[in-house]
Amino acid sequence: MYDSILVATDGSEAAATAVEHAIALADRFDASLYGIAVVDERTAYDTGIVDPDEARRHLEERAAARLETLESTATAAEVTVETAVRAGVPHEEILEYAAERDASAIVLGSRGRSSFKGALLGSTVDRVVRTADRPVLVVG
Repeated sequence: MYDSILVATDGSEAAATAVEHAIALADRFDASLYGIAVVDERTAYDTGIVDPDEARRHLEERAAARLETLESTATAAEVTVETAVRAGVPHEEILEYAAERDASAIVLGSRGRSSFKGALLGSTVDRVVRTADRPVLVVG
């Protein structure tokens, strides 16, 4: 059913649950597993207060740390994973990476770090669901 699965993580609780589901699916279907964390380039900083290069480096380090967590969780489950940190608009980068890897499905947490309490779906998840050309599993 699935030859390859892409899971996106932003470090949120819902993303951690999505990671668990993606690893289980990859294991069950003997599918390739890919992970992505996206540094949102739309974040604006007051350059008089924050050095934009330092802020970006910090965001990239946090994204890499999230992927290290994914990698260790996958390794513990004896599932191989290939990961990438990308920069850009999150839903666009997720969809582009899914196309590059020819992912059979995309797995996402229902709400990310930036969503407000009570939102049905995070804006990134909503955009991926609405525009993806492949199945999307949204995990709560």
